[in-house]
Amino acid sequence: MAKNEILSEIKKAEESAKSMVDDAIDSKNKRISDARAESREILRQAETDAHKAAQDSFKVGEEKILEERDKIVNDGEKNALAMSQKAQANIDKSVKYLVQEFERAVLNE
Repeated sequence: MAKNEILSEIKKAEESAKSMVDDAIDSKNKRISDARAESREILRQAETDAHKAAQDSFKVGEEKILEERDKIVNDGEKNALAMSQKAQANIDKSVKYLVQEFERAVLNE
């Protein structure tokens, strides 16, 4: 092989190697860019999921609070009704007692 042919082959090999290196760099940069885009999408989705989970948790807590409030109100109403009935029953006893005491006081005078 002549010197010119050898130099020509070396030059072709260098150009081929440079082309392969450039392709590898482009491929690496594309993979990095794709990975960054994917990580941004994963973070966006995670934020969306976290927000939804927080809303769901808030809704469940709010429902529990409303249930507990309703239970407390119902219990209070039942207690008030029971006390009212008991007080009503005691009114008759109280009136009878007051009349007896009045009669006793009047008769003893």
